[in-house]
Amino acid sequence: MLVIFDCDGVLIDSEIIACAHDAEALTKLGRPTTTLEFARRFTGVPFIDSWRTLEAELGTPLPENFLSDHRAALSARFLEELRAIEGVREALEAMDVARCVASSTGLASLRTNLQTTGLIDLFDPHIFSASQVKRGKPAPDVFLHACSQMGVDPADCLVVEDSVAGVTAARRAGMKVVGFIGGGHADDDLGDRLTSAGARTTFKAMSDLHAVVAAHLAA
Repeated sequence: MLVIFDCDGVLIDSEIIACAHDAEALTKLGRPTTTLEFARRFTGVPFIDSWRTLEAELGTPLPENFLSDHRAALSARFLEELRAIEGVREALEAMDVARCVASSTGLASLRTNLQTTGLIDLFDPHIFSASQVKRGKPAPDVFLHACSQMGVDPADCLVVEDSVAGVTAARRAGMKVVGFIGGGHADDDLGDRLTSAGARTTFKAMSDLHAVVAAHLAA
């Protein structure tokens, strides 16, 4: 059996920072939005896919160098503000099961963020990114890539996700999936949205991870 973890919003509390950063930028471009609105719509979706969608909706090309400058500013912000989800290291150290990461974040940034939060040693070298496959979430590609690299059948995988896009991708890959709703970006409706997308259950505290994984790996 294999447990596949999303990273942003599951292992590291990055979504609240990234969505605030994106919402501020979009507002400056003339489309007023809030962190919560951005999170509800784009959490789990690769950075470039989110901004391609927004560029089309804005009806005008993004400013020159916008994406590279925006990404660089976010990376600098992560170095200052990024933290691991509370209790996640202890929860992972208590688990005796094969595990890996499969994230929408580009591989280089993904590894940097795990290093910044002191979690990379718990997964390395089993760290996989949507930048390594053709399509990002909600397509199943990154999850299928991860289980292929780990030598495990999709039916023998359990995914831990925090986004509708991620839950949808896991279900399309033929995997079991549970929803984590303890990230800083989570609102009161997140659990219902993840369940509607196909999550078997949701949990809010990493202290519950072991029990959740044990129950669903045995199911």
